[in-house]
Amino acid sequence: MQELIQTQKIIDEERKQVVLEILADKYCKQILQNTLEKPKSAMEISSEKKIPISTVYRRLQTLYDAKLLSISGSISQDGKKYFLYKSKVKSITITCDLEETSVEFVPNARASPSQ
Repeated sequence: MQELIQTQKIIDEERKQVVLEILADKYCKQILQNTLEKPKSAMEISSEKKIPISTVYRRLQTLYDAKLLSISGSISQDGKKYFLYKSKVKSITITCDLEETSVEFVPNARASPSQ
């Protein structure tokens, strides 16, 4: 069975620039890759990718603001908030010529529908 891959093109120039900056950041790329298959907590991301926790939290906020990451959460038995983060993109394609930069992404079908 074939799967139809839907790509979404980013038209807004400011958003394109944000995505390009995110892709230039090694920590952002590692976080997106690490949360592609299943939602993970900031602590899981930090320990699995060996990224300082403060850096993980800053990059999670950057990715969420750029609408490339979804957040879900719950409250544990002892009343603490517990957040999980998941990549909303499966891949990003950039095409650049002298006149225009085109940015398209394939949504992560496994990403949760909530933002």
